[in-house]
Amino acid sequence: MKQPVLTTERLTLRSFNPADASTVQDLAGNYNVSKSTLNIPYPYENGMAEEWISTHLEDWNSRTRLVYAITLTGTDQLIGAISLHDIDESQGELGYWIGEPHWGKGYCTEAASALIQFSFERLNLGKIHAEHLTSNPASGKVMKKIGMRHIGSEQKRDRHNRDSGIELYEIRNT
Repeated sequence: MKQPVLTTERLTLRSFNPADASTVQDLAGNYNVSKSTLNIPYPYENGMAEEWISTHLEDWNSRTRLVYAITLTGTDQLIGAISLHDIDESQGELGYWIGEPHWGKGYCTEAASALIQFSFERLNLGKIHAEHLTSNPASGKVMKKIGMRHIGSEQKRDRHNRDSGIELYEIRNT
């Protein structure tokens, strides 16, 4: 089954394709994007985007991860990514990044709202959880805007094996 396309007022959430790799490398490879996440490497080396994109179809088919390209409706300009990963029969974890030129425009909130609605209505999940680096409060604002509630804080190892403060959020399907 093909991964469904999701649309919002300004955005189209679609599957990534190999042609997106150079834009992914440019956007995700920005130091300011990388430092706001636990997992995006910096520098973002050649071939990493292609490898990442190549995993998406199998993950969707196994229903363990759902990854969308966030694009501007009408132009198909790629501006970021949003995913639901660690999916099981009742829950999943929300993750996202937006390219720095597109920060502060509400795109992440819009995309996250659409993915949560899809997760509850079509995937029948009971709970979505998410986390953000304490050093990235803008991500926490997105989580609050989409109805998530803060449930705690913890320490996690980042990609450099350093302890990082993490804020935990969740939303339940009611």
